[in-house]
Amino acid sequence: MSNTYNPYQNMLDVLDDAALKLGLEHNDYITLRTPERELIVSVPVIMDDGHTEVFTGYRVQHSSSRGPCKGGIRFHPNADLDEVKALAAWMSFKCAVVNIPYGGAKGGVTCDPAELSMSELQRLTRRYIAMILPLIGPEKDIPAPDVGTNPQVMAWIMDTFSMFKGYSVPGVVTGKPIEIGGSLGRTEATGRGVMLSTLTMLDKLGLEAKNMTVAVQGFGNVGSIGAKLLKEKGFCIAAISDAFCALYKKDGINIEAAIQYANNNNKSIKGYYEEGIQVMTNETLLELDVDILFLAALENQIKKDNADRIRARIIVEGANGPTTKDADEILANKGIIVIPDILANAGGVVVSYFEWVQNGQSFMWDENYINNNLEKIMKKAFTEVWDVHIEKRVPLRMAAYMVALNRIVKAKKARCVFP
Repeated sequence: MSNTYNPYQNMLDVLDDAALKLGLEHNDYITLRTPERELIVSVPVIMDDGHTEVFTGYRVQHSSSRGPCKGGIRFHPNADLDEVKALAAWMSFKCAVVNIPYGGAKGGVTCDPAELSMSELQRLTRRYIAMILPLIGPEKDIPAPDVGTNPQVMAWIMDTFSMFKGYSVPGVVTGKPIEIGGSLGRTEATGRGVMLSTLTMLDKLGLEAKNMTVAVQGFGNVGSIGAKLLKEKGFCIAAISDAFCALYKKDGINIEAAIQYANNNNKSIKGYYEEGIQVMTNETLLELDVDILFLAALENQIKKDNADRIRARIIVEGANGPTTKDADEILANKGIIVIPDILANAGGVVVSYFEWVQNGQSFMWDENYINNNLEKIMKKAFTEVWDVHIEKRVPLRMAAYMVALNRIVKAKKARCVFP
């Protein structure tokens, strides 16, 4: 992580502002300024050539006031404690803003999964889970996929935990394959939540989706599925990018073909071509003259240095923490609307909640039921945030934090401080 940007400090600054606007005393929310638990573990792995590599892993539980902690596991070269702490805190607020009974957690291992073989990745995952085993469980902390992890990694987590327990425990993790207790609709859930948030935003503004242009930064699970669902609703996806390149086509990219290409080329769109397409940098993509900028990469993408050059009318945060507090102020002054991460990308944790409930019931819901309930929850949460935004005359991010913080503080006050 950059020495000039601390994601946890960024979160604290927004938290303090939200508390001030809610009229809270420092004592009301002081417990939310520090995580409940921070665990750092060393993860030794025997590599395929026989030598032992030691990786660093993290699991942070930010708040359990509203229920078991919930949050993904990230395998990324830049994963560090401050990043994981920030992501855990954002999960607390994300769960609260959509009003599901979870607190926030996050995990990470500092590694590059692209440089590991499948067998090395499996050994890394299983040893990491063995090291954080005392913290996790279906009643206390439920991991999920994040950057660099996927349903296969979740399957290894579920199996590792189950081997230690001596019986199958599907509810220890969400985002699993369907065959071992995963939920229908989970893979598409975050992208679907972004699509629903975007449509609800347009409805509030009296705008229509037809031919509105969208630039998508990040073409992993969230970006690609979100782009596909937005296109199906009539949006024109003019630009897409991944870590290696960005592509632009004024009258719209064939998203289905781009997804197929990425699936056949190590999840990368580098080299993808269709007539009229232009190659550009990720930095240039952020500054395109489009209606909607859909951020689905990593945190710290729009910052003080480039915020003034953003030309999109609406920013939708499919990624966690992609916009810094300094940038938020610049964007607000330019009249750019930001649908914040803790609201826009909450579809994933909502359907993770559905998966966890299904595991507890040993019963599988059908996909229409899941998608309909996701839509209800996302639209209700958006409306609650919108109402605070209008009433208090604050940006949507601040309104979302105010809704979430109010719920968490009320829960903490009801439970009191132990002992």
